[in-house]
Amino acid sequence: MRARFAVVFAITFFMFTGGLEMSAQSSTAEQQVTVDLAAPAHPLPHFWDEMFGSGRAILSLRSSYRHDLRAVKQATDMRYVRFHGILMDEVGVYSEDAKGNPVYNFSYVDQIYDGLLKNGVKPFVELSFMPKDLSSDPAALHAFWYKPNVAPPKDWNKWADFIKAFTQHLVDRYGIDEVSTWYFEVWNEPNLDFWVGNPKQETYFKLYDVTAKAIKSVSPRLRVGGPATAQAAWVSTFIRHCEENHIPLDFVSSHVYGNDSAENVFHTNEVIPRDKMVCRAVGKVHDEILASSMPHLPLIWSEFNASYMNEPNVTDSIYMGPWMADTIRQCDGKVNMMSYWTFSDVFEEQGVIKQPFYGGFGLMAEDGIPKASFNAFALLHKLGDERIENKADDVLVTKRKDGTVVLAVWNLVNPGDTGAAKTVALKLEGKPALHEATIYRVDDSHGDPMSAYKRMGSPRYPTQKQIEELIEAAKLPAPKREAVSGTLRITLPVNGLAVVELH
Repeated sequence: MRARFAVVFAITFFMFTGGLEMSAQSSTAEQQVTVDLAAPAHPLPHFWDEMFGSGRAILSLRSSYRHDLRAVKQATDMRYVRFHGILMDEVGVYSEDAKGNPVYNFSYVDQIYDGLLKNGVKPFVELSFMPKDLSSDPAALHAFWYKPNVAPPKDWNKWADFIKAFTQHLVDRYGIDEVSTWYFEVWNEPNLDFWVGNPKQETYFKLYDVTAKAIKSVSPRLRVGGPATAQAAWVSTFIRHCEENHIPLDFVSSHVYGNDSAENVFHTNEVIPRDKMVCRAVGKVHDEILASSMPHLPLIWSEFNASYMNEPNVTDSIYMGPWMADTIRQCDGKVNMMSYWTFSDVFEEQGVIKQPFYGGFGLMAEDGIPKASFNAFALLHKLGDERIENKADDVLVTKRKDGTVVLAVWNLVNPGDTGAAKTVALKLEGKPALHEATIYRVDDSHGDPMSAYKRMGSPRYPTQKQIEELIEAAKLPAPKREAVSGTLRITLPVNGLAVVELH
């Protein structure tokens, strides 16, 4: 069989509804991009879609959560999921009897992890938050709607025994060969109000030390890491602490969001745009690891998104497609895995959801409605596992194992900025002649339920019929096929994203 070559572009359309438009049909300026398909390449693991965050642990028992998990697994082949609260009282894992003796109950833990594994997803175990009976301050409750306790343990020996028993139970139930493929992350964002130990860093380091040793006492094959900080904080000090005190450390984790401030992340007064913040922060921590005494530590970015706020014009919108494509381009080579926060709006940090589209973090809106971001991730999953060199800042060129060449192209405009449609002329070199393009796309009339939701008056409580209409509106249309010559001209609207295979 002759080798089959295909080129896949990520682009969105806003102005046109049928096929790709030639620049002669548009008044936009033309951007010339040479794409050398024979240029050098390097590995491109799918670091952006192997792991996702989600609402707290107990929500995973809901059928709506598992519905969304299966949908995202099918679209992205996600391998891991991370959530808060596996140790919280609502999971029932820890209590004490009248004499103060610990009582462990792993019933809900088993149901939670069984549900993930049966759907082909492994746990990324965030060890949080403090059970009330083990807390040094039962009144130390975080502001989240479900009020997690964020105090240190009242007894460090009881905490160590609890973590060892929890870990040993997982190994007994699932086997060391399975659990050694998981990750254990100690706590969540201890540099913010998720930890009230005083002083914060010193007490968190003690929590990490005790926890990591307890996990490793079950098996040295188990992977443990931290500091799981917000805003790319504490990493250099944390690595140095672990090295100097001989504390186990298998990976580094941290978080940042696109609308975090430069003052909080870099301690500067500059203004860093939403599309640059995440990968600049990743690069900062990447460089800190390289400069440390443990330069080969994997970096896992266990939370990120374009916004930590509820902004419908960001996380519910078509903006997320080009934002993710550009994030892949910028973060390539700097991180081992990134966890988009979150895969589903089955989520209650701010309370019970009041309407389907409120700027939630998830790829799936309430009632199992896929957002434009879901479709963008599905298209970007088509990228190959090698990246071919190209200097353009709005083009990704990749190749799959079967030789299929895959490109991503976008027209990103940050919310609040002024932008315009553009035509990109892609001059393809280095491969035999290609004759046909198969085109997939996401825009406000293709794969974007927000447009349909607005047309129906943005109902707070959609009827069953309206939910069905929104799910239908969210479906990606069948791909279009277009003839192709040596140069492919594509007109991109503001925040355009598409996938094109060239045959």
